[in-house]
Amino acid sequence: MSRRLVGLFLVSVLAVVACAQKAPVEPGRTSSGEVAALMPAQLEKLKSLGYVDGPAQNEADRLPPGMNTEAYDHIEENRFLSVAVNPLSTFSIDVDTASYANVRRLLNEGRMPPPGAVRIEEFVNYFEYDYPEPRGDEPFAVDVEVNEAPWRPAHRLARIGIKCESIPAGDRPPSNLVFLLDVSGSMRPPNKLPLLRSAMKLLTDNLTANDRVAIVVYAGAAGLVLPSTFGDEKTTILDAIERLDAGGSSAGGAGIRLAYETARSNFITGGANRVILATDGDFNVGVTDQSELVELIQQEAKSGVFLSVLGFGGGNYKDSTLEKLADKGNGNYAYIDTMQEARKVLVEQAGSTLITIAKDVKIQVEFNPARVASYRLIGYENRALRDEDFNDDSKDAGEIGAGHTVTAFYELVLAGDANGKPMVDDLKYQKPDLTRASESGELLTLKLRYKEPDGDTSRLLSYPVADDDLRMASASDDFKFAASVASFALILQGSEYVGNFDLEGVKQLAQAGRGHDDAGYRAAFLDLVQAAMVVSARNAVRQD
Repeated sequence: MSRRLVGLFLVSVLAVVACAQKAPVEPGRTSSGEVAALMPAQLEKLKSLGYVDGPAQNEADRLPPGMNTEAYDHIEENRFLSVAVNPLSTFSIDVDTASYANVRRLLNEGRMPPPGAVRIEEFVNYFEYDYPEPRGDEPFAVDVEVNEAPWRPAHRLARIGIKCESIPAGDRPPSNLVFLLDVSGSMRPPNKLPLLRSAMKLLTDNLTANDRVAIVVYAGAAGLVLPSTFGDEKTTILDAIERLDAGGSSAGGAGIRLAYETARSNFITGGANRVILATDGDFNVGVTDQSELVELIQQEAKSGVFLSVLGFGGGNYKDSTLEKLADKGNGNYAYIDTMQEARKVLVEQAGSTLITIAKDVKIQVEFNPARVASYRLIGYENRALRDEDFNDDSKDAGEIGAGHTVTAFYELVLAGDANGKPMVDDLKYQKPDLTRASESGELLTLKLRYKEPDGDTSRLLSYPVADDDLRMASASDDFKFAASVASFALILQGSEYVGNFDLEGVKQLAQAGRGHDDAGYRAAFLDLVQAAMVVSARNAVRQD
């Protein structure tokens, strides 16, 4: 059957779907008008896939059934824990944003994401919040707000916000950057290597004579296509970028070794020394074992050269591999689906992306058993630490860059809540001792440990937190918006805890907390929620 006939067949199917929307819509579903509005977008989609005139855009949708090999780790959702048994909660911070951008790609392609693609902390931390700036000698400011949980108002939602000190553009330390670029055959589609070339040009425009940049490529064999070059030699850098082409298979391990060797040989003391890996994650030649790659990255990170990972494309995308590499490489992980996202990551947030202010940042929360019966940490499942790891400076944790904000939520069941089912039976020998501290009215104590970027000994910060019994109407815009993003991720992940809270509730809460939005990212979030509503409604129609 010709592509044009296939296209006409699909258009007919879509028309039948649209007509089917005249039937009554069940409560909670998107209206028939919203589903019908999908038709123009679907027609454009057919064009993009080549069934009618227009270039192919989304490689994943062109793969035959069963050939989509995208890989995501399983996420075991955090559960409620009894304060009487587990009074401490400990985890490593996370400033990655890849999950949000990747899920945006999937929704914009008309597909609901697999649950493993949705990491709630990366959704929430994609956005910036107006937290207080640090004062004094500490690199952080901490802001905690407690209010209702939108999906269950009887529960309390504690939002922990951390703001890292910013560095003015003129005071940015010099950078020693080595781009490690996947130029294998899988990188040919427009949303992979061509988009990567354009993204690199954006970064090049912002390099100075104090910066250095090199380019290492891998595809069957690794090679140095641009030796370390001063940032003001833009013509030389841009010429090297233009010569990049895709072909061959992916010798990722050899490329990583060459990239770190190049970075170490041009190390800038006091500067930002970083390897930037850009790939779809499809390592299939050379060092392919994930544990071996992780061990290699961990060893190289000890040299003071950190790793950032930029993911591209779909169809064969290996999210689980790239997330682990960035984690173990003392770096951050972003996904680039558009030029707008490239500008956000590599230009607007270059300071937080490239300049590490503190490393091995850990959070530990101690809950007051007189006030809190049970709690659960929302997200950060793969960042959990043992309680004893908090004071152990040999245990690795996350890094935070200049100007970064980090946000985490705890859902709390208060002591005496008649609707709160006990996690365990009352203990016979471990009755909580209601000391003066537990009777103080404090809800919890937040502790934070961090090291200087080149330090080996951590410093401790501690903050007691009370609950003023506020209601959502009095919550800050940042609280409302961050809670809406967390709710959105919970719904996409299929959380058992989100209850009847739906996408319409997410949209209303996000609109209420939109606040100042000069860059337009919060407005774009509302568009994404609308896209999810349409995709969900379409899937419901197909199931009927």
